[in-house]
Amino acid sequence: MTSLPPEVHALFDGKEFVTLCTLLPDGSPHLTVLWVARDGDDILLSSVEGRQNAKALARDPRATVLLSPQGHPYSYVEVRGTTTLTHDGARELIDALHEKYHWTRPYPYDTKGEVRVLIRLTPTKVVVRDIARAVAGRDPSTAGTPNL
Repeated sequence: MTSLPPEVHALFDGKEFVTLCTLLPDGSPHLTVLWVARDGDDILLSSVEGRQNAKALARDPRATVLLSPQGHPYSYVEVRGTTTLTHDGARELIDALHEKYHWTRPYPYDTKGEVRVLIRLTPTKVVVRDIARAVAGRDPSTAGTPNL
């Protein structure tokens, strides 16, 4: 397992969006913009059974997450790794993410019958580019991260 550098923790703990890249059955990439949380060095994402990203990860657990901080288009953190999918904690995660990004709980947009999936990405490679300027001056107390 590879560790996330401490200087990127604030980005994953803040209100940044990430792009998740998974692989379709023919090997072509599929990209999805998602909310993100962090559990130690693991990246946590939420999806729903039957969505393309969840189906792709059930078939092939390899994935990449790219975080490019708002206002800093030339800075990024790329996290490659393997994923696990679980229902355990999935409802709690989407509710916590909705609170993080919109200040309210619970997440109100699931439709009847949808089953939430928690995606846990464990890093195998981390690439950081020009991130110092993106995190300079961030106040962790205003990151808006609820307890997960």
